[in-house]
Amino acid sequence: MQASALLPLAVAVPLLGAALLAVIGRRLPRVGCDVLATATAGATVCCLVLLLGAGGTGRATAHLGGWPADIGIVLVADPVGAGLALLAAVLVLAVIVYSWRYFDEPSGQHAGVFPALILLFEAGMTGFALTGDLFNAFVFFELMGTAAYALTGHHVEDRRPLHGALTFAIVNSLAAYCSLLGIAMLYARTGQLNLALAGRSLATGHGGVPVTVAFVLISTALLVKAAVVPFHFWLPDAHAVAPTPVCMLMSGVMVELGVYGTARVYWTVFAGPGGVPPHAFRTVFTALGVITALVGAVMCWHQRHLKRLLAFSTISHVGLFVTGVALLTPAGVTGTALYVAGHGCAKAALFGLTGVLLDRYGSVDEYGLHGRARGLRLVGVLYAVGGLALAGLPPFGTGLGKAVAEEAAGTWQPWLPAVFVLVSAVTGAAVLRAAARVFLGAGPRPQPRPHEPETTGEGEEPEIRSPRRALPATMPTVSALLLLLSLLVGTAPGLAVALGRGGERFTDRQGYLAAVTGTAEPALRGAAEHTWTGSGIALGLLSAALACLLAAAAVRLRAPAGFSRVVASAVTPLRRLHSGLVGDYVAWLTVGVAALCAAFAALR
Repeated sequence: MQASALLPLAVAVPLLGAALLAVIGRRLPRVGCDVLATATAGATVCCLVLLLGAGGTGRATAHLGGWPADIGIVLVADPVGAGLALLAAVLVLAVIVYSWRYFDEPSGQHAGVFPALILLFEAGMTGFALTGDLFNAFVFFELMGTAAYALTGHHVEDRRPLHGALTFAIVNSLAAYCSLLGIAMLYARTGQLNLALAGRSLATGHGGVPVTVAFVLISTALLVKAAVVPFHFWLPDAHAVAPTPVCMLMSGVMVELGVYGTARVYWTVFAGPGGVPPHAFRTVFTALGVITALVGAVMCWHQRHLKRLLAFSTISHVGLFVTGVALLTPAGVTGTALYVAGHGCAKAALFGLTGVLLDRYGSVDEYGLHGRARGLRLVGVLYAVGGLALAGLPPFGTGLGKAVAEEAAGTWQPWLPAVFVLVSAVTGAAVLRAAARVFLGAGPRPQPRPHEPETTGEGEEPEIRSPRRALPATMPTVSALLLLLSLLVGTAPGLAVALGRGGERFTDRQGYLAAVTGTAEPALRGAAEHTWTGSGIALGLLSAALACLLAAAAVRLRAPAGFSRVVASAVTPLRRLHSGLVGDYVAWLTVGVAALCAAFAALR
């Protein structure tokens, strides 16, 4: 089948599956809903694999309805966009299989609701990754967001998920209004909504304040979804209360789509002469990335609620992704793409394993679970492996992506690789520390810090109805397979080379325009080989070793009282900023937009 026919199918298949489940799900037994959802997710994965195979390292386009690009909808697939859509589809399939027996919902009116929302979520993510039209990107982004809000508040009978879902929805919806305003400003300037044609129009004009403001406003929704500081406050609150399978998708691929969208919009629309100057983008987004990475790492280390710990780890790694994209080089894009693929699988696996703890003990509190999970040896081993993967241990895909991004970053700023090593070590150490305490009972039982705001993770409602049942085999099996996929990203022959060519394609504005308009694409210059290097392996081993040392020190050593007070006085104000109050988060959203406008204005 031709790639042009596979492109719309990749979006239509999950939409059709969601519609079928919504209509006939109440008449099907639970197993029937699971079979239909699994078949639909599997078909989407097959469709995207065929699409990548048919497109090779080039671009595939589909003009829906046969309309030209300036008035119709165009879908565009290059290796990076189609690869991200495939990651989303693989994680959706994993989540559906993981959930076969995770929720003990009977057949009847609500049996198909959860899988239908998951497939709707998938349609939004896939469409966003493949669209070549700015307004339709907004539509798919909002479809993805609406499904995520509903999934976060799936247990509406509990106030906490409902509160988390409302906070998530309000903050992201306000950001979406900013984005829509930015799209309107860009349309007024260019008369185009197609990404490539809008970029061509801007390139022939003169940039100015309206163009910069349009870029900031369009980027706002993307940065909020990506949980970039200071737009990140909603994410740990949503992860703390969302069902575990939903967290697997939100941390595994949804936030990464925000980074991808920012990179796609900048490269295709605003990177030309009439857009945002490259030095301004590189400076502002490198600063955003580094701040996000460091804040996320600090907050991750100081969590005892395991789902919030993993959520802050996601924020920290998003900062590294943003830094890689901000380099504005094919190598930076390639390293980030590899890093996203390896991280998405590893992070989804860690959330899946945390779901096992919630299933068994009704708790995700590192302190309260101390030594209680000694019997879950396999789960403990997998948890530790996931922590090492986050730390960038070779040959995991996280390690390869980190190595390529570090090398690219070091050619611009020699100190940036140290940020990658430090952040990956701290986030990996936090996971290893939790694994040692929960599954081995290592060290003395931790005591709560006095007069310090924290979310414990105790007293969580199990996400199943019969907590005394046997552990469903699908839960650890899916997590193990996801970790294996993360390993394959770093070892599969040719994957890094293919994504290296994909990085060249992603940063080729003229080639994207030629593909959309149906003209001959310029020849692709020789792509650099991105594989393991001696320095990349050494830095990966260094970050993994630091993670192990930090985890061992946290478990075995007790810090002096004076040092603890100094650390608490520095960290407590940062923790208190995460108040859970939606008004505070909206205020930070406003501050972030204003700061971005001011920064770009100063650097023009």
